[in-house]
Amino acid sequence: MKADLHVHSNFSDGSNSVRDAMKQAYDNGITHISFVDHDTVAGLPEVQRQGSEFGITVIPGIEISAYDFKRNRKVHVLGYNYQTEAVNIKETCDQILKRRHKHSLWQADRIRAAGYSLDMDAIIEAAKPSNTVYKQHIMQALTDAAFTAAEYKQLYIKLFKGDGVASGDTTYVDVFDAVRAIIADGGVAVIAHPGQLDSYDLIPELVQIGLGGIERNHLDHSAKDAQKVETLAKQYNLIMTGGTDYHGSFGEAIEIGSISSPFNRLLE
Repeated sequence: MKADLHVHSNFSDGSNSVRDAMKQAYDNGITHISFVDHDTVAGLPEVQRQGSEFGITVIPGIEISAYDFKRNRKVHVLGYNYQTEAVNIKETCDQILKRRHKHSLWQADRIRAAGYSLDMDAIIEAAKPSNTVYKQHIMQALTDAAFTAAEYKQLYIKLFKGDGVASGDTTYVDVFDAVRAIIADGGVAVIAHPGQLDSYDLIPELVQIGLGGIERNHLDHSAKDAQKVETLAKQYNLIMTGGTDYHGSFGEAIEIGSISSPFNRLLE
């Protein structure tokens, strides 16, 4: 058994189609996979079709972009094994997608006003099957440089960070609402990469409303992070998950399955 429970596709901000990502997973010996596209479950039917074709067990997944308003920081919440209809998840995430798309259009306008050539219609078309434009899609229209290249990172920081013309984030949903939506749809809510976003202090509070797990294995986690997760998982009886956080060419250079999940009840 080999599971990667953190994979993104072009249904959100990944560069690869579900089929191409699933083929890579198959070639790398993955037996269980979860595509956790940001704030959308639209890709699940295609993921299930491709999983059946490649003989890989699919665990329905999502990654919700949320916010801890008490501590003023972002929090990402993974949801697994939710009901196919995902009524509560969709209701929660639709508002995020609308805000993100509107914000991306504003960013593109700001970048264009700063003298860069951008064709928004072409960007929207290139983003499909995602109906939402992400910063990665705008960057794809601006440079051929790889995500890991210095040229790409310098341009990204110049435009989207600090005093950049397109800096600032969209408004995300309250993390408690995100967890409740996943649970209401019969799913397991898991805090994503707490070491990356410093979400540790929040976990005991979310346990009180039904948090089910914490992501242990992640590219941005140190050995110290792994120990923290293990301690919290034992203390609160939470499952531990993991994966590559794969985004294809829109993210760090990593192969699906090179970081796998600890065994947990999702894989039984």
